Amino acid sequence: MPNLNITVEDKVCVVELNRPHAMNSIDPEMRAELYAFYDRMKKDDDIHVIIFTGAGDKAFCTGADLKKTMPSDEAYAEELLGRGEPGSAFLGLSTDKPIICAVNGYALAGGTELLLACDIVICSDNAKFGLTEVRRGSIPWGGSIQRLPRSIAKTDAMLMLLTGDMIDAQEALRMGLVSKVVPLPELMPTAMDIGRRIARNAPLAVRAVKQLVVQGGDLPLVHALHIDKYMYGLLKNTEDRVEGRRAFAEKREPVWKMK
Repeated sequence: MPNLNITVEDKVCVVELNRPHAMNSIDPEMRAELYAFYDRMKKDDDIHVIIFTGAGDKAFCTGADLKKTMPSDEAYAEELLGRGEPGSAFLGLSTDKPIICAVNGYALAGGTELLLACDIVICSDNAKFGLTEVRRGSIPWGGSIQRLPRSIAKTDAMLMLLTGDMIDAQEALRMGLVSKVVPLPELMPTAMDIGRRIARNAPLAVRAVKQLVVQGGDLPLVHALHIDKYMYGLLKNTEDRVEGRRAFAEKREPVWKMK
C-alpha cells in the first residue's frame, strides 16, 4: 500500500498522506515518496495546483514517526553535504505552482511544518496545531522557526514555538495560521473548489504571482516593486495574455497555452 495517494483531476493534484493507523506520521518510506513527488510536481504539466491532506478524519499529519526515525550514528555532514539530502521532508517543497493544505484533525510538529510550506491553508473544525519539538528535546527543522514569524505575529509564533502547546482551529484562524475553518465533511470539497478556481486561471500569471510574493517578502518594498515591473514585462506580450483579452471580448472561456 502506498504511503501517498496521488490523484489528478481538472489539473488539481491531491496528495493524501496515507498512514492513518499511525496518525499519518512520516516514516522513511513516506519521506522517500514525498521527495519523488516533489520532483514530479515540478515537471508534470498536467499539475497546476497541489492539495495536501491526510487519510481519515483524526489526523492530517503528526510529524515524524518517532518509532521509526531514531537518531542514527551517521554524521549529519555526510547526509547534508555528502549526499545533498535536504534533511526534513518539507525543506524540498519548493515550486511556483500554488499549494493548498487541507488540514483534517491533528497537525503536529511536521504536520504544522508542512502547512507552513503551503500557500493557502484551510482546516476542519476539529483541527489541532502545534510545534511540539521542544517537548522532545529537539527543534522544528522543516523551516517553521523562520516561516512561522513571517506568517503570524511574532508573539504568537514565539508562544507556539517555546511552549510546544497545541491550539485549536479557531485560535489558528485568529492568528492567521489558516484562512478558513469548515466542518469536516466540507473540507475537501472546499479545497477542491479553491484548487479548480486557481487552475482555471492563466497558469503563467498564477505562477508569476506566487513567485513575486515569495521573492518580494524578503526584499525592501522599492526593490519588490521593481521586480513586479519586470515580471509584468515578461507577461505583457504572451499568447495567454492576448487570449485572456480576446476571450473576455468574445464572452467565452479562455484557452490557455502556457505561452
